[in-house]
This record gives sequence, C-alpha cells and structure tokens, in this order.
Amino acid sequence: MHVVVVGCGRVGSSIALELSQAGHTVAVIDRNGGAFRRLGEDFAGLTVQGIGFDRDRLEEAGIERAEAVAAVTNGDNSNIVIARVTREAYGVERVVARIYDPKRAAIYQRLGIATVASVAWSTERILRRILPGESSVEWIDPSARVSLVERTVPPVWAGQPVGELETEGAVRVCAVSRLGVGQVPRVDLVLQEGDIAYLAVAESALAALDSLLARRPGSSGH
Repeated sequence: MHVVVVGCGRVGSSIALELSQAGHTVAVIDRNGGAFRRLGEDFAGLTVQGIGFDRDRLEEAGIERAEAVAAVTNGDNSNIVIARVTREAYGVERVVARIYDPKRAAIYQRLGIATVASVAWSTERILRRILPGESSVEWIDPSARVSLVERTVPPVWAGQPVGELETEGAVRVCAVSRLGVGQVPRVDLVLQEGDIAYLAVAESALAALDSLLARRPGSSGH
C-alpha cells in the first residue's frame, strides 16, 4: 500500500524505512529538507519538502492514492490538522497522529482520530517496570467504553478457572501469559499465581474487576 509519513524525525524516518523495507510505497513530508538525511541514500520512497497540511504538498506525496497516513511531526497542533485534513478532505481511513499532551490525545481518540500519546505511553512503560505490581491499561477504544487491561493473578486466585473472572457483556479474558509464554485460554484453564491475564473490560466494570481480584473467590466482598 502507499503511505504518507509527515515528519522525518527519528520516529518518522524509522516508520518510513520499515514500511519501505516491507515492500510498501512511502512518501515523506518535512519542512526541513535536511531531515531527509535520516532516511539514508538507499531509501526508495519519495521525499517532499514543505508543510505537512499543505494540500499541494500532500498531493505531491500521493495522498489521493494513500491508504494510510502517519502524522509524526514535533507539534501536536500540526499533527491533528494533518490527521483531520487527510481524513476529511481525502478520505484516508488509516490515520494516526502522535500527540504529546495526554489530555489532548484522549479527546481526539474519542473523536475517532487514532493517536499515540508518546508521553503517556513512555510514562506507563517506565512505571510498569518500577512498580510491576500496579494495574495497567494496554489500550482504550476511541469511545473510551472498552479497555484492554493487564492484571497479574494474585495468590488467592491460584487454582481457579479463568471463566470465574469473566462477566457476560462486561469482562472477557483474551489471553494469559504464563512464564513468558502466551496463550488464548479456554474458560476452564486453571490460573496459577503470577499468571498475567489480558482482559477486555467495559469501562463501567473496571472497578468491579479490581475489587474481584482483591478478594478470595466466592467471598461476598463485604
């Protein structure tokens, strides 16, 4: 497929090179012509110097035949404008914008613009290594109604079947990682202490899930 990458910094150049090496056609836009040096002499794609939301530059980069756009400049405002122009004016469905401000990222996610909040993402990964026992959220859908969460199975849940964690329409166990090996579990898989469970959870059920994990199975919680 043809992909337009706007921004040729470390992230943009890496994306462009990976896509090109995978056999896709790629066009890279950056206002600074010197940034294209990051792509190397063997880069097979197109480079376009200019502002990423300028329609003439987008069309020079082949936006009208593009199937995806990555807006990864160093400015939140520019990335959002690029994302909106390419989606609304050119009908590109696969558009991702890098956003530094986590609050903005959440807002645009809810508007249906896929974002990567680099500050929030980095913070989450670092905290998970400093505080490995803390709960974490892997993914939130654009409407913020469903999350994919990671939870470590506590000792009180060892010996219980995976199905005991599930609630119809609210919680589903998607995968279990045991000793570094992942699997899609059957509902009768017996949990072991230290297993890592990945669960799709309705936003309204997150607190109830954590409350359930904190107490012994079968107890009322009162």
